Amino acid sequence: MPIMEHKFKRPKSLKDADTHYCSGCGHGILHRLVTQAIDELGIRKRTIGVAPVGCAVVAYNYWDFDCAEAAHGRALAVATGMKRLRPDLVVFTYQGDGDLASIGLCETIHTANRGESLTCIFVNNACYGMTGGQMAPTTVIGQKTTTTPWGRDPKKGDGWPLKVSELLLNLEGVCLAVRCSLSSPKEILKTYQYIKKAFTNQTEGRGFSIVEVLSPCPVIWQKEPVEAMRWVEEHMRKFFPLGAMKDI
Repeated sequence: MPIMEHKFKRPKSLKDADTHYCSGCGHGILHRLVTQAIDELGIRKRTIGVAPVGCAVVAYNYWDFDCAEAAHGRALAVATGMKRLRPDLVVFTYQGDGDLASIGLCETIHTANRGESLTCIFVNNACYGMTGGQMAPTTVIGQKTTTTPWGRDPKKGDGWPLKVSELLLNLEGVCLAVRCSLSSPKEILKTYQYIKKAFTNQTEGRGFSIVEVLSPCPVIWQKEPVEAMRWVEEHMRKFFPLGAMKDI
């Protein structure tokens, strides 16, 4: 009887380590997609990942390539310095919504507007997951958080969910602005292709690429993992439609 070939393997860029993430968290899936793309493109030895404060602050525990840690909101500023000093490297940031869309929004807009040759992986889970579940810029209307216990309400001064990809698509320096999801195997495969494209854009010097990923946060949302995946589909996608906002 022929021996079956082992097709599904751990990427070389992903360490064999136990995860600290909560059950059902999307970060584990996304970590694999990032490392798989890096391996497939053959860029592991010249890649640097930059993770700021947030749930993924210890991403270097899982990624087997060079990584740096940035202050809260400053990942793209740190990445810009690295890329300008060593343009031969592939530099990417891995940021949550509180980091990229709140304290780091200025860095996000100006880095994109300058057309820095960087790849930005933006994890949108509609909350501050690390610090207790407060309302984030991406919290959707009606969503309950520790700071909006009755649900986010623009009429009460909570504002509207910030659509980062739409915000950046009109900037001349942006070559790729896409939104994808981890809510199903089909969407995960699409997310992988977008991540790969974002890295390829950088190796070709085409400008700034951002991949926004809708990701579940079951513990903060107080939902079971499967229910959290459904919540992404049924609620988050209403405010954050999927697809390529800009792809040139």
